[in-house]
Amino acid sequence: MTQPATAAQKEAPTSAAKSTGSQESSRRLGLRWDVRTLSLLAVLAVLVAVGGITAPDEFLATNNLQLVLTQASVIGVVTVGMTFVITSGGIDLSVGAIVALASVWATTVATQEFGFAGILFTAVIVGVGCGLVNGVLIAYGRMVPFIATLAMLASARGLALQITDGSTQIVTVESVLDLGARDAYILGIPPLVLIFAAVTVIGWLLLNRTTFGRRTVAVGGNAEAARLAGIDVRRQRLYLYLLSGLCCGIAAFMLIVLAGSGQNTNGNLYELDAIAAAIIGGTLLSGGRGTIVGSVLGVLVFTTITNIFALNNLETAVQQIAKGAIIVAAVLVQRRSLHGGDA
Repeated sequence: MTQPATAAQKEAPTSAAKSTGSQESSRRLGLRWDVRTLSLLAVLAVLVAVGGITAPDEFLATNNLQLVLTQASVIGVVTVGMTFVITSGGIDLSVGAIVALASVWATTVATQEFGFAGILFTAVIVGVGCGLVNGVLIAYGRMVPFIATLAMLASARGLALQITDGSTQIVTVESVLDLGARDAYILGIPPLVLIFAAVTVIGWLLLNRTTFGRRTVAVGGNAEAARLAGIDVRRQRLYLYLLSGLCCGIAAFMLIVLAGSGQNTNGNLYELDAIAAAIIGGTLLSGGRGTIVGSVLGVLVFTTITNIFALNNLETAVQQIAKGAIIVAAVLVQRRSLHGGDA
């Protein structure tokens, strides 16, 4: 006699179907991100070709390629931190101002008396401190990230101006200056590029291979669902702004090495460049998805465009228009991808 099917047996096909559907959705999502990464690589290759054609002697020179990578390194470190914040559904408009404040605070005469360690420590601790203020206001003060970080932008810029009194603070610590000298290059690679590479690798591992990364994505996807799943959403957001502040502190130190000085104008418009690089790289502005590799490629695309325009003596206005067009195109592609995924 045939036994009647149990409830568990009846639900088994449904569960299997759901699991298969979930796996298929993940594969499609992975394919879309792979296509986006390949598209960015193709765009970068086209830009390199354009640079090689329009200014072959200058663009393809080793010194210029090293310069491009070095310039990308500073904003690249900031963009890594921004990617985490945007993935969580937040935004940080204060990163440029934090870089400026950290750079001038770390280059005061009193700080420089402590040498290399004093400058590095001050830059990092100022960045983390600003990130802490942002995180507390947003996570526990329940302020909108846009407003909280906008207030930090104004405050940090004002404090940086007050510290410098509008003047440039020259670095006199030789060990800091030596880090940016050509003699410090390792196998032809500037130390700042190696720092950027290290931050990128750590950021990728943190986002893709740790519980911290999974919680970040969960909070950005649906904060209420993440809370019901047992994630402390407020604490996670605090950690994310601390991470963004840390990246700003590291970038400030790198900028000090690169420029040999601290200025209240440092980091100007870094927030816009970092957000734009993350978006064209594939990080959703609404949160829930982020990619460190895409963000890094976005930084390289923008830095290469800037370099090509400079070598060809083209106006800054045209350069900004080109960047704007790229951002609009990236967002449109992103929206089309999302609608395709929903279909």
